[in-house]
Amino acid sequence: MSQRGNILLIVIVILVIIAGVIFLFTRNKADTTRIPLPLNQSNSEDSENQSTFSFVNPKKSAHYESNTPKHGSTLVGVPVNVVIDFNFDLAKPSSISIMKETAEYGVGETKIDVNKLAMRRDMNPNAPDGLYTVTYNACWPDGSCHDGSFQFAIDSKFSANFNDMTDQNNVTIRMSGNTFEPMNIIINKGTKVTWVNDDSVEHFVNTDSHPAHTYEPKQNSQALSYGDSYSYTFEKPGIYPYHCSAHERVMKASILVR
Repeated sequence: MSQRGNILLIVIVILVIIAGVIFLFTRNKADTTRIPLPLNQSNSEDSENQSTFSFVNPKKSAHYESNTPKHGSTLVGVPVNVVIDFNFDLAKPSSISIMKETAEYGVGETKIDVNKLAMRRDMNPNAPDGLYTVTYNACWPDGSCHDGSFQFAIDSKFSANFNDMTDQNNVTIRMSGNTFEPMNIIINKGTKVTWVNDDSVEHFVNTDSHPAHTYEPKQNSQALSYGDSYSYTFEKPGIYPYHCSAHERVMKASILVR
């Protein structure tokens, strides 16, 4: 190659390098000025509860599937119970502890469901606001046990975001546009809630978690077609998170019973 050709090649290489530097500079500048996207873009209770609590990473035992309340959630009321789901048969002496600092807020014994795939423990209805750590020991028929843990929080001030319907003995929730309307409500103990499907697609009323639906099993409905309804009377105070299992990612709601 001639000397002139070598010079031309060098110039081209230099121009390519300069163009690359300019590209990287402009992209980095754009990154620093980009407006951050909001987090937690869901229509669940948690999206309205901008919690200041810090949660440590959960520890999942062998055969663990899910738990309610979910790890890292901030609730506006006390859970009626803590439920942990597994994909293997549970056996005694499986146990659940619900602690806030040094105080135990689990009441009664840990119970294993009839199908042996979930265990639960009631929670003290007078539990105060704060951060709670759940530790559990899951035992199998062969006598082996495995431990795990997760956390949730209670912050009752966020109940101000809920629709207060405590003046009604019968409440209707419409299932329309893949949402529950109203989504988050407060009712009194003994109130009958009726869900009505206004959509052309089937919906469900399912207690958390998904797909176990074990938190309050009696709240679970069958498939509801257009015009169908389903009713449930809430007799125990506490928070009841639920969802439509056919549209679980977008169709979530909560009921606070007082």
